[in-house]
Amino acid sequence: MADSLERATMRRVSWRLVPFICLLYFIAFIDRVNIGFAALTMNKDLGFSSAVFGFGAGVFFFGYFLFEVPSNIVLDKVGARIWIARVMITWGIISGSFAFVSGEYSFYVLRFLLGAAEAGFFPGIILYLSYWFPTRYRAGVVSLFMAAAPISVVIGSPLSSALLAMDGIWGLHGWQWMFIIEAIPAVILGVVVLFYMTDRPEKAKWLPEDQRNWLVAEMNEEHARKQVAAKHGILAGMADPRVLALALVYFGTSAGLYTLGIWAPQIIKSFGLSTMAVGFLNGVPPTIAIIAMILWARHSDKTGERTWHVVIACLVASVGLMLAGGATSALAVIAALSLVNVGISAAKPPLWAMPTMFLSGQAAAVGIATINSIGNLGGFVGPWAIGWIKDQTGSFTGGLIFVSGLLVLSAIVTLIVARSGRRTEATGAVAR
Repeated sequence: MADSLERATMRRVSWRLVPFICLLYFIAFIDRVNIGFAALTMNKDLGFSSAVFGFGAGVFFFGYFLFEVPSNIVLDKVGARIWIARVMITWGIISGSFAFVSGEYSFYVLRFLLGAAEAGFFPGIILYLSYWFPTRYRAGVVSLFMAAAPISVVIGSPLSSALLAMDGIWGLHGWQWMFIIEAIPAVILGVVVLFYMTDRPEKAKWLPEDQRNWLVAEMNEEHARKQVAAKHGILAGMADPRVLALALVYFGTSAGLYTLGIWAPQIIKSFGLSTMAVGFLNGVPPTIAIIAMILWARHSDKTGERTWHVVIACLVASVGLMLAGGATSALAVIAALSLVNVGISAAKPPLWAMPTMFLSGQAAAVGIATINSIGNLGGFVGPWAIGWIKDQTGSFTGGLIFVSGLLVLSAIVTLIVARSGRRTEATGAVAR
């Protein structure tokens, strides 16, 4: 009876929450990386070099870094419903404003403001899921949520290519139309969030009473089990060495993810393909990654193993970047980028299941935000390095090798974190 109640409860919670938050992340990721498609025509229109574009694309993450932790603290206090709505409406307005970029400085400012506006969304959703899903479900649920990122590339790539073809309508460039049209859903969904989202299981009137009582009791029991060992305060969430180490791991995966999101269209187009062909081919690698990520996360949940699931995925992505750097045909580069997509996507769900294994309460809110804010600086370093190195060498190869090295570092640090955790557990067992 208890097992059937659990299955029914988690099924209802999953159908209520997961598709909706996937839709939110889908829109968020399109607005974050559509700059990669805009660059196919915008850079020439505005006279941007690869270095200028790479820096501007990456400066988004400075705003993200500065406002990430405060944003997650506010979310934990006021609730996800109000705060996620605020995030979406402001980022939608700013994203649409890119249609009016006139030079490199306005480009830099808007990218910074977009990062500041969106800060708190991703770690806020990760924290929100920890209110609703017991640990044993978390990597699987996070994988479904994160599948929205590669799905947004699959669908957004040909959509962005089509919008670029609106060049000249009402005197606007195609990239201006792309920014305006793709920003509208964020504002609309921000309003929907206010009416649809529920902050905590205790407030879930859409759950039958027996399911609501089971979920509240289950989450309270899980929280109580952490009380002895887990850290709870704000400072603990920021200063825990494992948090800082996981931020370094996430730094490498973010450098890889945004190298793909921002530069992949130009890498593919360098083989002489049309913009529309680039749009369709750019969707192939993430399509493969969606399936791999979900299967990999389910295996991680089933086995309870996190470390090697992160390490192996990071190394796969690293190899893919090396191969992409040496690719001599469009087919070879698509195959290599598929490996990168699979590795980056598969690494993240087990990685995000790790912080709440040793943090709870405000420490979890701050720890998750700290990992995401510091780690996402890789989203600046990767794209900037690609652009700078390309300007110096005329090739993407050196930058791709550099980002590949960052992913190897992520794998090594993950192993160090796991070894440190085992040592801590052994010490605690002896002390008891």
